[in-house]
Amino acid sequence: MIKIWTDNREAGLLERRGERGSTFAYAPRAESARRIAKAKAAAMAMERRDWEQGILAQALLEAGDREGVILLTKAAMVQQAPDGRLGVVIAGGPTDPAMGGAAYAKAAEWTGDPQMKAAVAGLLEWIRVKAPRSADGILYHVFERPEMWSDGFNGAPPFLAAMGFYDEALAQIEGFRKRLWNPQKKMLAHIWDEGKGQWKDANCWGGGNGWAAAGLAGYAREVVDGCLAHQRTDGLFHDVVDDPETFVETDLAQMLAYAMYEGVAASWLPASYREKADRLRGAARAKMDAFGYVQGACSAPEFDRPGTSTEAQAFCILMEAAGARA
Repeated sequence: MIKIWTDNREAGLLERRGERGSTFAYAPRAESARRIAKAKAAAMAMERRDWEQGILAQALLEAGDREGVILLTKAAMVQQAPDGRLGVVIAGGPTDPAMGGAAYAKAAEWTGDPQMKAAVAGLLEWIRVKAPRSADGILYHVFERPEMWSDGFNGAPPFLAAMGFYDEALAQIEGFRKRLWNPQKKMLAHIWDEGKGQWKDANCWGGGNGWAAAGLAGYAREVVDGCLAHQRTDGLFHDVVDDPETFVETDLAQMLAYAMYEGVAASWLPASYREKADRLRGAARAKMDAFGYVQGACSAPEFDRPGTSTEAQAFCILMEAAGARA
């Protein structure tokens, strides 16, 4: 009789013999697959806005779930705005829909569906031409005010890069970084007011720094290191990373673990970061409940308290998929 042993305390165990001839095989990928399935089931049951639909599609893309990506793309097309944005529920923001752009484009490639290709082309035109931006071309995060948010690092830049517009992606990254990077804290401020030429929210919000780390690839090490300097003994972080008076939050650990696994695999982080990523993953895994919800994340819809969110579910999937590949 073969039994699969997935308890994380047995990391490194290849095989051991039990009583009556049973064989126990350690299968870390089986545990990642189990958690991905639970996180996906919970996420698909949640109501989602444009960026949540998008980051979940990206998570399923990286987890190898082709059918899931196509289904989410078709659903995003149902909510396409006249200006080209996909997945828009209520009002939406200028760049939030781009979080799913790379996944939607892959779905269009797989299916060859002309309507899907047209939808992706419409989203790309919106991001490249129509979306509101500063005088130097850096995209605004909201319609109402000329603001750049740290969340934006994982919006337009990955989509532009996936579509082959590398210079435009880098220009967005550099524009965001110039405005939001705090060299003293070695983290990103949350919101820049372009009209006033100053930070509107100077707090180093964990979610924003996590979005940046996940979307920046080779640029992410300084963000990762800046956050790790404030890691708690339980492996997690505070919602405002350097403010211990704010609540303890789960999703940043997942975001950073994902970025670090990807960084080690791509060789822009040294192999020593794998152990750090494992610690983050262990802390985050302890927050998944029996239904697959990641608890203690910065909670939808206002992201002002601990709870659950689709993006936390998505980053659980991204973290587990990247960890299984590493």
